[in-house]
Amino acid sequence: MKQRKLNMTKSREEVSLSDRWNVEELYLSHEAWEQAFQTFSNAGSQQTSLCPAIQALQGSLHRGPEYVKNTLDLMMSMDRELSKLYTYAHLRHDEDIANPIFKKSYEQILTIAHKFSQEISWFQPELLALSNEQLEEYLNSPALVAYKFHLEKIIRTKKHTLSFENEKLLAFAGQALQTSYKAFNAISDADFKFAPIKDDKGSEHALSHATYSLYIRDQDRFLREKAFNQYHHQYLAYENTLCELLSGQVQNHLFQARSRHYTSCLESALFPKNIPTSVYHALIEAVTEKISVLHRYMGLRKRILKLDQLHLYDIYVPLTSAVDIRLSYKEAEDIVIESVAPLGSEYQSLLAKGLKEERWVDRYENQNKRSGAYSSGCFDSMPYILMNYKNLLRDVFTLAHEAGHSMHSLYSRRTQPYQYSDYPIFLAEVASTFNEDLLSRLLINRCQDPIEKIFLVNQKVEDIRATLFRQTMFAEFELLIHEQVEQDIPLTPQLLKQEYRKLNHKYFGPDVIIDKAIDIEWARIPHFYYNFYVFQYATGISAALAIADKVVNGQQQDRENYLNFLKGGCSQYPIEMLKMAGIDMESPLPVKSTIQKFDQLLNELESLLTDVKV
Repeated sequence: MKQRKLNMTKSREEVSLSDRWNVEELYLSHEAWEQAFQTFSNAGSQQTSLCPAIQALQGSLHRGPEYVKNTLDLMMSMDRELSKLYTYAHLRHDEDIANPIFKKSYEQILTIAHKFSQEISWFQPELLALSNEQLEEYLNSPALVAYKFHLEKIIRTKKHTLSFENEKLLAFAGQALQTSYKAFNAISDADFKFAPIKDDKGSEHALSHATYSLYIRDQDRFLREKAFNQYHHQYLAYENTLCELLSGQVQNHLFQARSRHYTSCLESALFPKNIPTSVYHALIEAVTEKISVLHRYMGLRKRILKLDQLHLYDIYVPLTSAVDIRLSYKEAEDIVIESVAPLGSEYQSLLAKGLKEERWVDRYENQNKRSGAYSSGCFDSMPYILMNYKNLLRDVFTLAHEAGHSMHSLYSRRTQPYQYSDYPIFLAEVASTFNEDLLSRLLINRCQDPIEKIFLVNQKVEDIRATLFRQTMFAEFELLIHEQVEQDIPLTPQLLKQEYRKLNHKYFGPDVIIDKAIDIEWARIPHFYYNFYVFQYATGISAALAIADKVVNGQQQDRENYLNFLKGGCSQYPIEMLKMAGIDMESPLPVKSTIQKFDQLLNELESLLTDVKV
């Protein structure tokens, strides 16, 4: 604990070089970054444009495919350099968000990125203004073979792209249309002040977003109940305002969808990624068909916790007595590297080199460092992982998760040209969840302590419950509120609370008391402002677990298929990319397979619990 406290209180300057990420690989010094930034932004020159050569090509795309190629080459080159500048600036900013030098650099690069986006905004409308015959000619031109799929993605949006002036108008409206989401964040994250709560001994506890997630898992049931009710009461007090904000955001989505001639908000959100709306509906249908499995888990919880009534504030508390599994950062590194052995020696050695030698990871918390964790980087850099490691088991899983993202990025960037080196959110969570599953398998298989094993199996059960079932419930609610607005039915607090309550009854089943406070939970979920985002968590875990079963239990070819998926970047549409790994998300099978795995884990959990007194 002493070492943990020191890590938490160190200033950035006190952090050992070995514990920092290697940003010097991007630019040797901040002065070198500033010089590169000045060159890119044409600071001090008479030029008002970031790239006059790109501007000079405006109005020329009709002349032939070589003009399109020249424009794309310049745009990709500029974007690649901008990405490198941005990566350095945001990494340095997140090391110490109070550092005024890095704060200024970060704001500068955001401004330039916005300017660059504006300068190239003419390209897509001008391209799509060409005749269908000319576009077909360009697609089949040898000069544009490297950009064929990139152009296909643009051209398929032609019927949903407006005139240049109207596109410009929508772009100008963009900031205003973010008001509902920004206002929600302001009221929820900054303005709300939660009243303190008391535990069963009368001790007072401060309630916040951060502490709520701790209290709802606490063994003190009295504290859990008070936290649950007080937390949601705050949102209930502002139900009318929060309803208007959510309604405004849904109206925003509808405005965008109708402006671009989509048949629904759902189609508008999924069409650019070429994800059929049937995938969304199939997810909800598959989970609904097997929802009794989640009901079974709730019944098991009720029995093990020995409760006459299982309330919603009881569903997060661990089923075992306190299990305190702690690993040093080095131990975490070693076990994460060991866990990926099913992916072969090359994958394992690349990850080991990145974590142990190349300094991908900024390991520990320091003063003013950004909280949480993420994987970042750019085409011309190594992957970078931000951690705030505290020796907890959850931190080990976080490292495995972010390492999954980083290896996906590494393989993609090594294999694909710049224009296909990134990957969409629909695919991003597959690689990260895949690596978490490998770690979970390793820990469960080698665990000798029965209480620890129950804890680990229950953690896996909870991961699937929270990621597949809960996110699908969110997805169903999100679809419902958009369909209501599409039918000109106004969203009211009463309607939202009523429909959300129905879904809680459906998902949790007869063994759970659906507390009145849960009716307002919709008002605190930021993802409902994201435009059909949450379903990708559910599809992601379904794809990841299905692929993991293939890789661990299948043939050499299954491993190669998955590695080829990692190397594919965005060179195909997301659904097609997953087919490379042997998974068809247009079929309900991956979701049903994950629910079957959930059921098997419940069997294992029940078996372990019959042998052990918890």
